[in-house]
Amino acid sequence: MDNNIIAIANQKGGVGKTTTTINLAASIAEKGKKVLVVDMDPQGNASSGLGVEKDQVKYTVYEYMIGNNTFEECVQSEVLENLDVLPTKVDLAGFEVETLDMDNRYYMLSERIEEQRDNYDYIIIDCPPSLNSLTLNSMTTADSILVPIQCEYYALEGLEQLIRTILLVRDRMNDRLHINGVVFTMYDSRTNLSLQVIENVRENLNQHIYNTIIPRNVRLAEAPSYGLPINIYDRRSAGAKAYKALAEEIISKGDL
Repeated sequence: MDNNIIAIANQKGGVGKTTTTINLAASIAEKGKKVLVVDMDPQGNASSGLGVEKDQVKYTVYEYMIGNNTFEECVQSEVLENLDVLPTKVDLAGFEVETLDMDNRYYMLSERIEEQRDNYDYIIIDCPPSLNSLTLNSMTTADSILVPIQCEYYALEGLEQLIRTILLVRDRMNDRLHINGVVFTMYDSRTNLSLQVIENVRENLNQHIYNTIIPRNVRLAEAPSYGLPINIYDRRSAGAKAYKALAEEIISKGDL
């Protein structure tokens, strides 16, 4: 079974979703795998975090999805070695309304991306922090969903709803979709709460949980403002080491 299209999703904002997209993609690319990042969040933070000047981009994932332009016209090639980006900018926010009367509105991305599947080892999709037609397009395209969870008291809140949504999409729209796993983010070793949250989720969640835990890390927070992933901005930082370890886990899981 193909399993190389991974959507990074959580309808809660501020859980490290885009940070995970940027740094996981860059860490996988550094291991010699060919990676495409698809930025489906109209905020475009995954694009800018990988050094794409959004204001300079002529065509984006929006034009590609609606069929106005080819993949080659829309993709930003070799943003980093082995890493391409299908960028976005704020006009993607209008997609919801503009496609209301289209029968295939939830499959527009999957119909186009399927043509590119064989050109990449991994395609990583950054979803918006809400459940809308952009997220559903991401889920009908993906083979699996990677769920970042912040180490905070309300971590499980909303997670059960997300899992229900994923199962619903699998049953009705994309029968190959499954949950790739859960990764803990923003771990603060100075607090007992982070540990308690991890134990709570492990006890209550019947899903694969990655061993790698992403720490709360200043260098990780700084890197996007320079348009660099953490493995280039500060490869010796705790954040860089964590995402390198997560990349290794994901690659080895896929190779099983």
